[in-house]
Amino acid sequence: MSPDELRPAYPIRTERLLLRPLTAADAEALLAYRSRPDVCRYVPFQPMTPEVIADRLATHWATTALTDEGQSLTLGIELGGTGRLIGDVILFWHSRQHRGGEIGYVLNPEFAGEGYATEAALAMLRLGFGGLRLHRIIGRIDERNEPSARVLRRLGMRQEARLVRNELFKGEWSTEVDFAMLADEFFFRYPDSTRSA
Repeated sequence: MSPDELRPAYPIRTERLLLRPLTAADAEALLAYRSRPDVCRYVPFQPMTPEVIADRLATHWATTALTDEGQSLTLGIELGGTGRLIGDVILFWHSRQHRGGEIGYVLNPEFAGEGYATEAALAMLRLGFGGLRLHRIIGRIDERNEPSARVLRRLGMRQEARLVRNELFKGEWSTEVDFAMLADEFFFRYPDSTRSA
C-alpha cells in the first residue's frame, strides 16, 4: 500500500472497542445521540433528523478509505462484546503536500466519562500517523467544550492557539482552541505504534 492512501482492515480493534464503517443498520443508534441538542452544542452540525442521517450514511459516511486530500473517514465506535454503537470518530486528510490532518469525535453521553472517546481518537491518530504517514494532526474545539479539551490533552496533543471570538457559530461568537501533535511526538509518546498500518 502506498503511504499516499489509507485502506484500513476492518474492524480496527482497541482494548475495548471496534472501529468500523457505519451502515444503514446504525441509523437508530446514530439518531439517539446526533439528534440531541446537548451533543450538538459545540460541534459543527445541528441536531440531525432521520433523513439527514440516511443521507450521510449514503454519502459522506460511506467512505471506507482515504485516497486523496480533502477526504474524510468516519468510523463508528462499537463497544466490544455488546455490538452497541456508542459514537463515531473522524479523520480528515487536509493536505497531501504538508501531510496534515485533523481528528474529531462524537460520543453518546450515556457512555461519557469512561475514556471511550480518548481510546477511539488514539486509534484514529494511529491511522493518520502510522497508516497515512501524516506529519501533523490537529484537533479544533469550542473553548467551552472542556470535556473535549480533556480528551485532546490526554492524547498528548498540545494547545497551540486560542482564537478569541473568531467565528459566528450557531448565532453567537465562539472562541476556538486548536490542539496539535506531530508524528515524531506521537511515536515518542506511543512507541508501540508502527509507522505503517
